[in-house]
Amino acid sequence: MPHADDAAPRLPRVRRLQLADAPQVLRAFRSDPEMARQGAVTTPEEAVEYVRRVSDPGSGVAWAVCGRSGLVGVVGITVDHANRNGWFWYWMTAEARGRGWTTRAAVTVADWALTEGGLERLELGHRVNNPASGAVARAAGFVKEGTERGKFLIRGERIDVDTYGRLRTDPWPERARLPRIP
Repeated sequence: MPHADDAAPRLPRVRRLQLADAPQVLRAFRSDPEMARQGAVTTPEEAVEYVRRVSDPGSGVAWAVCGRSGLVGVVGITVDHANRNGWFWYWMTAEARGRGWTTRAAVTVADWALTEGGLERLELGHRVNNPASGAVARAAGFVKEGTERGKFLIRGERIDVDTYGRLRTDPWPERARLPRIP
């Protein structure tokens, strides 16, 4: 009979995003037109610039979510060092969605940010027409703080955005984390 730990290698791991991940970032952006909401990445050069920008220690940190086939997502934080706050964001490739990995990666990175990362508050927002992103936020311990009406203009339509926050002092979610590679 298989041991419970035998399933563990099937789970993705999280580690810091690296320049070597740029080709897989490009592949992810090319795989889903909705990825354009995350930035303009259509060439190898833009993928390298994206990785540099989101993982620049002066402004943020980005974690690669790596499955058996390599990078399947990114969880990042744009940091406001002066206020010890961070804007929290995440994306997963289309083929990796629906497995609970986004939630587990978000919990893992948020926990790191509010402890080892030295932050005291994390914030995020999602379009109200993307309820899956809100479910990830709530499962990762974020509390809904409000709705910004008509914030985004997407294909000629104004879209509301729900905003969330998680404080270091908030109760920690009782969710499974992903293994983190130092």
